[in-house]
Amino acid sequence: MRFDREQVPKWLKRWCPDEHVAHVSEITPERLQALGIRALLLDLDNTITPWRSRQVPETVRQWIQQMKEAGIRLCFVSNTRNLGRLRWLSETLGIPYARGPIKPRRAMLQRAIEMLQVKPDETAIVGDQLFTDVWGGNRLGIYTIWVRPLAPREFVGTKISRRVERWLLGKIKPYARPEEHAD
Repeated sequence: MRFDREQVPKWLKRWCPDEHVAHVSEITPERLQALGIRALLLDLDNTITPWRSRQVPETVRQWIQQMKEAGIRLCFVSNTRNLGRLRWLSETLGIPYARGPIKPRRAMLQRAIEMLQVKPDETAIVGDQLFTDVWGGNRLGIYTIWVRPLAPREFVGTKISRRVERWLLGKIKPYARPEEHAD
């Protein structure tokens, strides 16, 4: 589902993603390339792995490989306290990372964009939270893709913010664009 952000009320824009998909595997290199996107900033917890897990689902591994083969640059952006886990996933999957204390602050995302040697308008962020991933991306003016969380287990603070996210999604949904179909 894509959103017509131009029509979204100003107070709601900061939390409105450009797109909402169920799973990262719905994001294709062809779609990204059509949008001029050359790099993806990837949230870790409940986007690439279940929360606090080192287990990367096979569908996610295949998707990562597909992105790499298409020349899409990838970088993890995470505020995790478990640096060992972040490093392990980075090494295992061959994806660099930028770590910072708090999303939606811009510094970590800007650092990731610089590491990937792309411009903000060539970058998208993929994450499962409106208040961190989407808001952070919108603050930088990069394309934002909101995915459903991989698993129900998550940090207690995230569980609380999910209730507000559901309310916001109700406010955002009227601005969904009709799906475009290829002929």
